[in-house]
Amino acid sequence: MAKKLVIVESPTKAKTIGQYLGREYKVIASVGHIRDLPKSRLGVDIERDFEPKYLVPKEKRTIVRQLKEAVAEAPEVFLATDPDREGEAISWHIIEATQADPSKVRRVVFHEITPKAIAEAFRSPRQIDTRLVEAQQARRILDRLVGYMVSPLLWRKIQHRLSAGRVQSVALRLVVEREREIQAFVPEEYWTVEALVSPADRPDRKFRAVLWGIAGEKEKISIKTADEAGALVEALKSGRWAVSEVRKRTVQRDPAPPFTTSTLQQEASRKLRFTAKRTMMIAQQLYEGVELGPEGQVGLITYMRTDSTAVSDLARAEARDYITRRFGADFAPPAPRYAQKKAKGAQEAHEAIRPTSVFREPASIRQYLTPDQYKLYDLIWKRFVASQMESATIEQTSVDILVDQTADGRNYLLRATGSVIQFPGFLEVYIEGRDDEDEAEEGQLPPLQAGEALNPLEVTPKQHFTQPPPRYTEASLVKTLEELGIGRPSTYAPILATIQERGYVRREDRRLIPTELGMVVNDLLVAQFPEIFNVDFTARMEEELDEIARGETSRVEVLRDFYIPFQQALEAAERLAKIELGKELLDEKCPDCGRPLMTRTGKYGQFVGCTGFPECRYTRPVAVSTGARCPHCGGDLVERRARRTKRVFYGCINYPACNFTVWERPLPEPCPRCGGLLVAARSGGRRCTSEACGYVGAEEPVAEVLG
Repeated sequence: MAKKLVIVESPTKAKTIGQYLGREYKVIASVGHIRDLPKSRLGVDIERDFEPKYLVPKEKRTIVRQLKEAVAEAPEVFLATDPDREGEAISWHIIEATQADPSKVRRVVFHEITPKAIAEAFRSPRQIDTRLVEAQQARRILDRLVGYMVSPLLWRKIQHRLSAGRVQSVALRLVVEREREIQAFVPEEYWTVEALVSPADRPDRKFRAVLWGIAGEKEKISIKTADEAGALVEALKSGRWAVSEVRKRTVQRDPAPPFTTSTLQQEASRKLRFTAKRTMMIAQQLYEGVELGPEGQVGLITYMRTDSTAVSDLARAEARDYITRRFGADFAPPAPRYAQKKAKGAQEAHEAIRPTSVFREPASIRQYLTPDQYKLYDLIWKRFVASQMESATIEQTSVDILVDQTADGRNYLLRATGSVIQFPGFLEVYIEGRDDEDEAEEGQLPPLQAGEALNPLEVTPKQHFTQPPPRYTEASLVKTLEELGIGRPSTYAPILATIQERGYVRREDRRLIPTELGMVVNDLLVAQFPEIFNVDFTARMEEELDEIARGETSRVEVLRDFYIPFQQALEAAERLAKIELGKELLDEKCPDCGRPLMTRTGKYGQFVGCTGFPECRYTRPVAVSTGARCPHCGGDLVERRARRTKRVFYGCINYPACNFTVWERPLPEPCPRCGGLLVAARSGGRRCTSEACGYVGAEEPVAEVLG
């Protein structure tokens, strides 16, 4: 008897599921999508309600043939692709490509690869949810329209092979605008006065306090200069120090909810230094299954693309049972915890990311995991366990210190704060990371009483400068995208990967910095399409895709509403491009093909290129004059860039007839000793290039040289 057929996306997932289903099922993998829009043309019939024209890529034809044969032989077909829009679309494409009989095809959905979850899914199969498929198709078509129609504008105006993405370009805009905020920021100097203090009768119990202000005044003191700070230090040193007031309060700190895709990417970036792409790749492995020795292939976590913080009752009960056994009854709250939904439009049918069994402790399976798999599983496991634990109880103390009888006759107020953990609760397992690593934890203070005398051991002025907003990290950019409603769980990692792989953004010390190319691309897109590459517009598009998924609107309606203003913006950009093209044309013909030459802007600045590109690839750099003359032939010395290293050097404009070059920047004034060529020395100052002369001197201001 022919076996029932189950189709999933990956071979690993197929192996795990096949182990649970038994011999009456045959499980095979589609290896991701099997159909897509064509690479070489638009593939969308705009005149016919934006109908997509899908095809099977060459590399997938063998897989599709095998799927078709397997579907034809099977009495029943179960499509067990991932439980999201992308998974729903893959299942629909499989039906279309294999021409499967709809009467024998069923869709099964599970959020964790465990025997129980799979058994429940196969007991209640359903039909393909066409609303989810329509939403996925709408996103794919929107991205194709923008990428296919806007990218040629970048080719003409900047350089070939650049591309524009509907959502990625908005993420790039956020990075560029933050960089410009930083560039425009003007730091302001300010000072603080800090003191190291101890009780008069306990000199070993030191703690730190900060000058807050003048006693009796409501506003905090503002110290602008070193002189002001110095005067305050002297006044404080001359006074009598005593505790003015001690305030204590007990607060509870609640645990963070279990991970969503966004918060997992953020925390993995902060704590593990993982990129979003790396995090999702490892999470996929943990979800699909890992070989655990005698246990066989086991799915270790629930589905990793989710914006929900919901947890099943069974998983919550299991966690409470584990917590009670492992830590004691005091560490389990009186009632189960139910995390509040945070993400707008979160799909509460999904669960948060959690271990499939809380009793599978990370240490117990470490030998079977790669180092990266262990680190991420450990993070997910601890976050989930902590999310179901009792709150931490913390005693916070604030101490006011009065300094009176000072030399300047004023009374001063200093303040010290500290905290003591009275009951650790969830902190026994997990402490949430922070975006700003320099945030200091409050210290612990010694027992103090009002009126108690204090000794100032040190009183120190400290200079500070106001700081610009920090550059985005991957973690903080994902957080911002989620807060703005841009992107969804399946798109965060591709967004971050794309803007870096295209060379628009680079990572330096975990911070995202726009490249020169990224800034040029952003400026062009924002100038030409201000309403399209816009935060509010992009967030609204995400909401409309969600509306399609809920059946509240149609794919065609959303695409039509988008395309009309988009086409108008595109036509305006084309007209402007033609005007600017005319301004950039040179009164010179290409030496290779005879067509006009024009000025272009590339990754490394301006250059001259043929208007027949890409058929004709003639280029030459734009000569940037230094004002200096070649010592060999008298020609202009111009800036050039090395072909391989892109390093700047200087050479004669008459190359190749004259091959004089120099690495240091030539200076326009002649050597005062021999009249030869002067260059800016790397160590500072200037020097003569003539070895016979050997002149070295201080570099004079340009105004003096010219004047």
